[in-house]
Amino acid sequence: MQPTILVVEDESAIREMLQFPLTNAGFVVQEAADVHHAKALIYNNFPDLILLDWMLPEISGIDFARQLKKDAKTQHIPIIILTARGEEEDKIRGFDVGADDYITKPFSPRELIARIKAVLRRVSKHGEILVVKDLKLNPTEHRVMVGETEVEIGPTEFRLLHFFLQNRERVYSREQVLDHVWGANIYIEERTVDVHIRRLRKALAPYNYDSFVQTVRGVGYRFTEKN
Repeated sequence: MQPTILVVEDESAIREMLQFPLTNAGFVVQEAADVHHAKALIYNNFPDLILLDWMLPEISGIDFARQLKKDAKTQHIPIIILTARGEEEDKIRGFDVGADDYITKPFSPRELIARIKAVLRRVSKHGEILVVKDLKLNPTEHRVMVGETEVEIGPTEFRLLHFFLQNRERVYSREQVLDHVWGANIYIEERTVDVHIRRLRKALAPYNYDSFVQTVRGVGYRFTEKN
């Protein structure tokens, strides 16, 4: 079955520009010029991925992405933010609301298609429920549980924990964590990793799992059950 891509973009010229290369790449393309139309399409037929423009009428793409990621019915749908805003702080905002990737205008159709395929591959192979003792991460439901209690965790911290649980006991440098969690083509300072590691530990601390996220001095980080 061909993956369905929903393009949420208020400029018709950009929607038309994207239609041909996406269709030619084997995707089924749906279009929406605003959030109201996008919601109708999403709940009628859940897309496999959403290309979401930052600047939209009514509410911003960032706020719409936040709504989608908070809704249990739509939080599993990957989102790529399209924007002319290239500042690091803007990129971090996009990831913090749960966006899976971020591409700055102008971009080439080839780059966009490569990003879409990379995100879809990541999502398709990352559906396995991961368990460490009483800690359980469910990628499909986008939930982290300790026993019967749901852990309150941000979207970026969720992706960090997911990555670490898939690669337990292995040490990764900050640069490697950035490449795996944020994407190799995203230019964000390495200190950003430290910020989100602290947030992840804070989320896990009430359940005594914060010590599992260890700093390896001079190298980077790892997730381990060993002291």
